[in-house]
Amino acid sequence: MRGLKLLHLAISNLLLIACWWLYYEDQYEVWMNSKSKAMLFVFYGFMLFLFFRIYEAYDIGYHRITDNVYSQSLSQGIAASILWIVSIVVFDRLTNPLPFVALCGVQLIWNVAWCFIANRMYSALYRNRKTVVIYRDDDDLRRLKEIGRLSHRFNIQKYIKNPPDDYKVLEVQIKGFDAIVVSGVDASLRNGIAKYCIETGISGYFAPHVGDIIMQGARHIRSFSVPIMSVKRATPTPEYLFIKRSFDIVLSALAMVVLSPLFLVTALAIKLYDHGPVLYRQVRLTRNGRRFEMLKFRSMCTDAEKDGVARLSTGENDDRITPVGRVIRACRLDELPQLVNILKGDMSIVGPRPERPEIAARYEADMPAFSLRLQVKAGLTGYAQVYGKYNTDPYDKLEMDLMYVNKMGIFEDLRLMFATVRILFLRDSTEGVGAGSVTARDRDTAA
Repeated sequence: MRGLKLLHLAISNLLLIACWWLYYEDQYEVWMNSKSKAMLFVFYGFMLFLFFRIYEAYDIGYHRITDNVYSQSLSQGIAASILWIVSIVVFDRLTNPLPFVALCGVQLIWNVAWCFIANRMYSALYRNRKTVVIYRDDDDLRRLKEIGRLSHRFNIQKYIKNPPDDYKVLEVQIKGFDAIVVSGVDASLRNGIAKYCIETGISGYFAPHVGDIIMQGARHIRSFSVPIMSVKRATPTPEYLFIKRSFDIVLSALAMVVLSPLFLVTALAIKLYDHGPVLYRQVRLTRNGRRFEMLKFRSMCTDAEKDGVARLSTGENDDRITPVGRVIRACRLDELPQLVNILKGDMSIVGPRPERPEIAARYEADMPAFSLRLQVKAGLTGYAQVYGKYNTDPYDKLEMDLMYVNKMGIFEDLRLMFATVRILFLRDSTEGVGAGSVTARDRDTAA
């Protein structure tokens, strides 16, 4: 499969070379020698490789074919756009973008063909494996519900609920399987299953606990003669905080200028529909539990919470959402005013999404570790937004947010910014919770 991926990357780059040779070669021959053109093509190839990694464009077997085609085409479109902008800056002239558009069209056809071939080869090389799922209770099994979308990879033949504490007893029940999926079991039993997977060479997939995520960010202390891991509250370096804040100021101010026409059109549409307020102000929590007023374009009717109860949106079927609100929520335009919050310093571009105090209190009563999200400043986007959905269970969102706390850095922030572009056009990332739900945790019982 590695050779097939290299082939896709190589031909994607060759298509750019063909586009340049057919259209741009004569126009830029005076300015560019062979070395300059080679550097240009290498730069484009590097960008393709980078964005393919960010958007997981080569994760054959884990995503649907349409997802892989979308990720590859988005990567190529962004790389071509950057190359077009670079050509304008370098040559100080407006480059005709139509050949780049045609290039993306041809690459789309190539992506579809490659993905079909790659998936056929994957199915032939890696049969769907006999899988056993081990879990403690129904909530733990619910966390694994998306495994059903990977039936081509996992042939689930057995479920073991609330397994015995004695690993030796469990070992008899899991012999003969090619893959083991584990959620919610105690640490000692989970360690035994992990040891079994390593010894037998089969694949093990484990849904982590919050403690596992915290320990991922632990630091090895070498002062002891035994392995000691140190955990403490997140303490970003002053250099990182300075660069991050500079990024926030520059990018939010630039985005507000570039997107000002969208601000105006959205505000007019909201005002003309029901003559109500354009902006919706809501108290949210940021670093260390500090409260601030988060701004959004109003997408619901003015009396959406007339009963005084804070609750999440139920998605498309929420009758509190106005017709204009459905459009701006689908396009994420309702989030644009938060650029003002970022400019003011209440939020950052990347970080855990700010939660309402009332809902956060309910989560913390059920999950005391939920407050650990407040180690860093709240953000416009983050791990939970890129890899989860609006209605993803808060426990899973908490784990994703803590993953960010463990790995936060300039390059990680940039990666998440670019990764956010991918989900802007994915409808299922905005799925709501159940009707009548106050939090995402009780969506299954509401209805």
